[in-house]
This record gives sequence, C-alpha cells and structure tokens, in this order.
Amino acid sequence: MLNFLNNFRKNDSGAVTVDWVVITAAVVGMSAISFFVIEDNANALMTSAGNAVGAENDF
Repeated sequence: MLNFLNNFRKNDSGAVTVDWVVITAAVVGMSAISFFVIEDNANALMTSAGNAVGAENDF
C-alpha cells in the first residue's frame, strides 16, 4: 500500500491537462466579465448617440 501511495504521488501525467483547464476557465471567466462591462457602456453610448441624432430635426 505504501508503494502504491508513493507511485501515485510521483505520477504527474495529468498535471498539464489540469493546468490548461484552469487557465481556460480563467480566460472564459474574464471574457464574460469584460463582455458585460463593455455591453453596458456600449448601450449607454448608443442611446446617447441616438438621442443626439434624433434631436437635430434636420430632415
């Protein structure tokens, strides 16, 4: 049993896969947060631009 535990502790064949999964999850999470921040600001900018164009009455 002790040999099994020592071999299990030394085996690192799946470590790279775990690293990639964690990094990918972090990138997806940061992208989602960035999207929601940009979406709010973009909607506010579009509303302001639409109101400015609508207020011109040059047609």
